[in-house]
Amino acid sequence: MLVAAGRWPVRRARLGGAERRLRGFRGPDVLVGPTDQREYGMGLIHIELFSTLDLVAQAPGGPDEDPEGFPFGGWQVPMLDDFAGERIIASYEGTDALLLGRRTYDIFAAYWPGQQEGEIARLFNSIPKYVASRGKPDLSWAGSTQLGTDLAGAVREVRERHEHVKVVGSLNLVQTLLREKLFDRLNLLVHPIVLGVGKKVFDGGAVPTNLTLLEAPVAGPKGSVHLRYGLAGGTPGTGDMTAPDRGLGHTG
Repeated sequence: MLVAAGRWPVRRARLGGAERRLRGFRGPDVLVGPTDQREYGMGLIHIELFSTLDLVAQAPGGPDEDPEGFPFGGWQVPMLDDFAGERIIASYEGTDALLLGRRTYDIFAAYWPGQQEGEIARLFNSIPKYVASRGKPDLSWAGSTQLGTDLAGAVREVRERHEHVKVVGSLNLVQTLLREKLFDRLNLLVHPIVLGVGKKVFDGGAVPTNLTLLEAPVAGPKGSVHLRYGLAGGTPGTGDMTAPDRGLGHTG
C-alpha cells in the first residue's frame, strides 16, 4: 500500500484544534473517554486503514499490493479526491515513527526512498521505521529496524520511545495489535463500496473491546467517511430489552 496522498496533489490540511475527549455513557465496567498512554509516559499507537463498507482493507492502492486470491486490487483509486487526500495528510501530523508489517514495509521501501517532494515523502524518509517480520527484510531504507520475536514486548518498547506511532496497512500485524489491545487509536477512511471478498479490518484478531468516538464523522463528496476511535477500558456490557431497566446492570 502506497499512502494514497503521495500519488496526487492535495491542499495542505490543517487539524482543527486539539483532539477532543467525548463524554460517553458510563456503563458497567466501561471507562469514559479513550485510554491515553501519554498519561503514563508512553506514546500512542495509531492504526490507519482504508476500508470498504464491508470492512475489506486489502490492497487498496493497486493490483500488485496483495494479489493472492483477491481480484479487486486498487479498489480505492477511483474513490480518491481532495477530501481523502486532506484527511490522509492531516492524519500524519505529529507522527514520529512508522510500525509496519513485512509486506507493507517492502512496498514502502521500494517506493518512498526515491521520492523527495511532498510532505509524506519527507516524513517517511526522516522518521524511524519498525518492521514486524519473522523473515529477513532488506533494511537499507534509512532508519529501518526489525522488531524481535517477542512482538508484543517490542511494540511496547516502541511506544515508550515515541509520541505518535503510525501503523499503515499491515493487516496481519493489525490483527495482533487488536488481539493484544496494543493500540490507542483506530482511524478508518471508509469508502461506499462493497466487495464481498478480501482481508478485513477485523479478520481474526478482534476481541471484545470498547472504543470511543473521538470526533464527529466527516464525510466527503463521494460518500467516503473518516472515523476516528480511541481505545477505551473494560469490555462491552450487555442488557435485556425486555427487562424494566433493560438489564443495564449486566456486564459482558
